[in-house]
Amino acid sequence: MTDILDYCQGLKLAAFKPGQLMLPEGERLGRLYVLVEGQVEVIRERTQVTHVDEPGSIFGEMAVLLDMPHSASVKALSSVEAYEIPDALTFLDKRPEFALHIATMLARRLYYTTSYLVDLQQQAAGKRQDLDLVDQILASLVEPADLKRSKAAR
Repeated sequence: MTDILDYCQGLKLAAFKPGQLMLPEGERLGRLYVLVEGQVEVIRERTQVTHVDEPGSIFGEMAVLLDMPHSASVKALSSVEAYEIPDALTFLDKRPEFALHIATMLARRLYYTTSYLVDLQQQAAGKRQDLDLVDQILASLVEPADLKRSKAAR
């Protein structure tokens, strides 16, 4: 697969100083960032979820694709340079190769997340009765979103 940075040629570069917020948790900006260089941290509910320094990493895709507020903040840990895609949905509609790259990345994340949850469930089997939460999480990952919304509406 072509490197995601190759698809970004011609896009506007944004620069961030250490400590500067790139994407704020809880807000809807409709934009994506693709890391060119630097280090960022992803923070959810005041807890660092991960540290990212891999060029080509994408931020903001879940909020854009799900049309919801950002589930986490992205903050520069060092000087950061990133491609900025302000109207991300329109961009993705016109650039299917970019959208396919994001879909592949999200599928990979889902695969590793469900594998991790299954491992947790297997490790906990028979040890604690209160780990039904793992079953609920696994079920919610495979249950279609439309079914969830119809249940919530009842």
